[in-house]
Amino acid sequence: MEAIVGVHRKAVLPSFHRRTFAMYAKKEVPYINRDAPAFGRKAVLYATCFVNYNNPDIGVIARRVLAKNGVETEVVYPSCCGMPQFEQGQISKVASAASRVAEKLRPWIDRGYTVIALVPSCALMLKFEWPLVMPEDDNVRALSVATCDLSEYIVGIAENEGLAPGLRPLDGGVTLHAACHARAQNMGRKAADMLSLIPNTEVAIIERCSGHGGSWGIMKNNFEVALKVGKSVARQVARSTKGTIASECPLAAKHIAQGVEYLAEGGGTSVVRHPIELMAEAYGLE
Repeated sequence: MEAIVGVHRKAVLPSFHRRTFAMYAKKEVPYINRDAPAFGRKAVLYATCFVNYNNPDIGVIARRVLAKNGVETEVVYPSCCGMPQFEQGQISKVASAASRVAEKLRPWIDRGYTVIALVPSCALMLKFEWPLVMPEDDNVRALSVATCDLSEYIVGIAENEGLAPGLRPLDGGVTLHAACHARAQNMGRKAADMLSLIPNTEVAIIERCSGHGGSWGIMKNNFEVALKVGKSVARQVARSTKGTIASECPLAAKHIAQGVEYLAEGGGTSVVRHPIELMAEAYGLE
């Protein structure tokens, strides 16, 4: 891949799953907790490329946590949000993706479903970037208003109806890397707020760029620089006394883990988990 497409040979890349999240969703429909305070809510999960193809577990676990809280969910994946093309200035391709996805999601919005994007980068595109690219598209405008980040949605349940009981403390606390594209949504520290709902669990926050920068950080000419940019985060993670490391961005998570390994000169590794996995663990839903 280094020779053909310029991806650095040492960059850790996400694996591909033969069974996608959309496939899992058709087979496994979680039981909806009718006793949950938020029972009656409905949401459609925009699967995103990463969750659909690279880590379906994030989507499966998200559905279970939402079902525990009484939320009926459906899964939709019309196509990519266009973030990779957006980073390269290919605006016409972004507009095409926005038009296609917004048209497919509009019927769900009209039926009262909230759209939940499972990756912060994609939530940022649907909420903020697409309306700038296509300001006259009614479907894009409607989707922008109806879209929530995953942690934002769960915190909204907690603030309005209240979460379902049963959360148990996590041993050792959590060190959370606040993803850049989550912070760019101007919604506050929603992942930290969500994890703080777990009783007797201390949450420490790292608000620095991991250095990954989408596809930028894995390229041959950028990889070493990306590790340097993320060195501050990797150092804080390596020194953390908290038991669990988490990041809202799954690509940043891999980059941080690789940065920690480099700091240890190959002698250490770090597992960086998604915050929704920790909510599931606290509920006993792993």
